[in-house]
Amino acid sequence: MGYRIVDPEDIEPAPDRPCELRRLTAAADLERMAMNLFRAEPGEQLPLAYHYHDEQEEAFYVLSGTMHVETPEGTHEVPEGGLFAVGPGDPQRAYNPKTAHETLVVLAVGAPPAEDDVHVYDPDEE
Repeated sequence: MGYRIVDPEDIEPAPDRPCELRRLTAAADLERMAMNLFRAEPGEQLPLAYHYHDEQEEAFYVLSGTMHVETPEGTHEVPEGGLFAVGPGDPQRAYNPKTAHETLVVLAVGAPPAEDDVHVYDPDEE
């Protein structure tokens, strides 16, 4: 595997996203996990949609701000320094609410990495 140092600022943000997303996986040459850095201004969400994964586990570590996560069980608030973990099949939508006073910065890790593992979740279909 070797060692790598990655400066997220050297990675171009992904286009057409609801907030700033810097994909760290390829830059770090990771094979068994996906890693992303998100910066969301007030009113922005992290994912493209309320969603779930078939097999991927996700962990969101809040570097600054307070992350809100909508789930079928209710909305969770995750403070700076907090970790929110999501299991396969569990729907979620992380966001920085419009009423927030600061930028939300989150490091997200998912394993195993899988691009075709995500499905849109519609809470009205429950």
